[in-house]
Amino acid sequence: MKQKRAFKYRVYPTAQQQQILAQTFGCCRFIYNWALRKKTDAYYNEQRRLYYKDLSLLLTELKQQEETHWLNEVSSVPLQQALRHLDKAFLNFFEGRAKYPVFHKKRNTQSATYTANAFTWRNGCLTLAKMSEPLAIRWSRPLPDRAAPSSVTITKDCANRYFISILVEDGIEHVPSVETSIGADLGLTSFVVLSTGEVVGNPRFFHKDEKNLAKAQRRHARKKKGSKNRDKARLKVARIHARIADRRRDFLHKLSTRLIRENQTICVESLQVKNMVKHPTLSKAISDVGWSEFVAQLEYKADWYGRDLVKIDKWYPSSKRCFECGHLLDSLALDVRQWTCPACAVQHDRDINAAKNIRSVGLTVLNACGEAVRPGRVLSRSGKTPRSRKPSR
Repeated sequence: MKQKRAFKYRVYPTAQQQQILAQTFGCCRFIYNWALRKKTDAYYNEQRRLYYKDLSLLLTELKQQEETHWLNEVSSVPLQQALRHLDKAFLNFFEGRAKYPVFHKKRNTQSATYTANAFTWRNGCLTLAKMSEPLAIRWSRPLPDRAAPSSVTITKDCANRYFISILVEDGIEHVPSVETSIGADLGLTSFVVLSTGEVVGNPRFFHKDEKNLAKAQRRHARKKKGSKNRDKARLKVARIHARIADRRRDFLHKLSTRLIRENQTICVESLQVKNMVKHPTLSKAISDVGWSEFVAQLEYKADWYGRDLVKIDKWYPSSKRCFECGHLLDSLALDVRQWTCPACAVQHDRDINAAKNIRSVGLTVLNACGEAVRPGRVLSRSGKTPRSRKPSR
């Protein structure tokens, strides 16, 4: 199937290109914050909403003013795209996917998006508007044959690294079907335990660099505000954060890709990580493990390669239910890792038993005859609207 797909690469711009990008990032940030203030004031003061069309007309007037004439020194396309990004941010807010948009800061990740009329793509060389030379891109993997980029987004992270994301239309082929299916129980001691008995350990990337990060943060706090030494210390902190994020992302991508390629159906729990991180003692460990990102990767890769991802209800008692006879315990403490079923006397490993139950219920949902966990709640398949059905008696 044809699918728009982004390919991300490391970029090494020259000093002149860095200057042009710095100006572009600053103008995009200014326009985004200016438009956000305009929309907020118009709604609260005048009870009216400003949309992309209205802000685009106001932007034309703003660029003609003498105080903001410097906006004409950069390409106009990234400025228009900044308005589109704000429009998308408000759409996500109104549909409940994100919080209210906030102002962009200079010290955070900077980005600028160029559409096809603002860059030149010729013989594998990419030249952005206002630049005379193509960017030096490290091609870590090839683009699809005859790829024609529709847009490119160049970013600069807090560690002063430049990346470019090239959006192309790619034909993704479904991988051959297999008969295997697994249930995955996500945890903290082990990152994931599969119904096959395989245990994938938790790398704890943040925990491994926590002492170095704390040391770098203390040094940064001692430096005088506004000094060059403070900026150097901030860069060291940002590099440690980038190292942690890169290693975690690499681990999650490799694991999710392997599970997608080896199994036709993957069954997981619907975890509410947003609420779980409020735990007073486990919040740091939960944030470090990256459950949400892992499930999100499984979801879009399953869609790409023709696999089935089934999410069961978060209230399903997968750990307390005996996989052999179905006996349900009244309670099971979190520190109990092994337990014996009082009905059939089978000894269970807590995580493996949960993974087997998740797989069993997930396959039931996939076959369109799922069971209700409680009245009004049913197990749902990823990407499908749950069908209402009466609880089983």
